[in-house]
Amino acid sequence: MKYLNIKKALAAWQELQPLSEKDRDRLSRRFTVDFNYNSNHIEGNTLTYGQTEILLLFGKVIGEASVRDVQEMTASNVGLRMMTEEAKVKEIPLTQNFIRTLHKTLLREDYTVYRNLPGGVQTSYVIHAGQYKTRPNSVITRYGDRFEYASPEETPSLMADLVDWYNKAEQEGKLTPVELAALFHYRYIRIHPFEDGNGRIARLMVNFILTRHDYPMIVVRSRKKSEYLEALHQADLEVGPVPSDGAHADIKDIRPFLKYFNDLVATEVYNDVLFVSEKNENVWWYDGERIIFRTPNYTKILNAMRTEPTLTLADMKEITGISIAAIQKLLDQLIQKKYVERGEKDGSWRVFVTQ
Repeated sequence: MKYLNIKKALAAWQELQPLSEKDRDRLSRRFTVDFNYNSNHIEGNTLTYGQTEILLLFGKVIGEASVRDVQEMTASNVGLRMMTEEAKVKEIPLTQNFIRTLHKTLLREDYTVYRNLPGGVQTSYVIHAGQYKTRPNSVITRYGDRFEYASPEETPSLMADLVDWYNKAEQEGKLTPVELAALFHYRYIRIHPFEDGNGRIARLMVNFILTRHDYPMIVVRSRKKSEYLEALHQADLEVGPVPSDGAHADIKDIRPFLKYFNDLVATEVYNDVLFVSEKNENVWWYDGERIIFRTPNYTKILNAMRTEPTLTLADMKEITGISIAAIQKLLDQLIQKKYVERGEKDGSWRVFVTQ
């Protein structure tokens, strides 16, 4: 990739400024779906990419979906809008209250989690929306060891340190916005201040920081979750297991995660540049992936689907000039990739790839 480093990617992005209103809207719609889908999918939300798009852009639920997943995705989008608006007010420093309010927005309300212990005994605990944790939390890594986060007792002071450090570091300007976002993410995750939703808050706060510095927002793709977690794990090995050490890590301490984050930002910005500037009718986008169709017949079919409310195979043949046998083969490929799906009405289609 020509622009696969931050400096060149950002330079290419700046050359496109100011964006037209149409391009800003296209990017906003694409980001809204991509961010909410991926950030929640990483944490186990089961809505498909297509379901997420229809829900967030049109307010409709299609197919089978749990009420909780729909509510979670809707709340996530409210949190994204809230974060974006707050980030625009650059003269106001970051506060713990904002982070707690963002958390309450995502979780909506307190809820009880039930667990079955060995021996069949059931236990339960309450997840508090907008409040710091009241019980210890930890994670079993993929290597089988238990990794402890900050204790409930030390969390308030560590969060105070985090917010104070961020506001001071932002004022000093010694760290780039990308370094600032990466280090905030890492320090925050080592505290893990809430009983649930910490990853989603961390990814929102990364974009809060980037937006405050006029950088494009980014998406951690769920299909690359393992790379994301491995980068955090490698940084943990450098920093050590003590939570307060992680909560006060320096930029040089998190080199594995910073390298991952630099590559992520460069890739996401590069793709934004391509999405806005590339003029090729056979290039489409789906969940951050650039798709180059081998034959223009795909584009003919997709454009017909986008312009006609209902289409039979015979209609497609008349519009595109492609044989029905070829159309069926191409349709099977598009459906398999989840780029399109059939609508509720006979002959209606939903198209989830964009240009």
